[in-house]
Amino acid sequence: MTDLLTTLVSGDINLLTGLIWLIIATGLSVVGGAIGGILLAGEELGYKFAATIGGLFAPAGVIPAMVLGLLLLNFCPKF
Repeated sequence: MTDLLTTLVSGDINLLTGLIWLIIATGLSVVGGAIGGILLAGEELGYKFAATIGGLFAPAGVIPAMVLGLLLLNFCPKF
């Protein structure tokens, strides 16, 4: 566990740390999408439905961007 935390903090990207960062980014995007859905369409669609739709659509943009970013950081370390 200490080695995992050390590699996360130091910025060393391998398969395990990449998956952990992807899971963290996906979770944060779901929360942000739900909040955005509530703010944008809460009154029109209902707060629960707007949060559900926002939470489902937010990771659709975050997951490909995160994978591309992690691949760039892994293969181009001076980038």
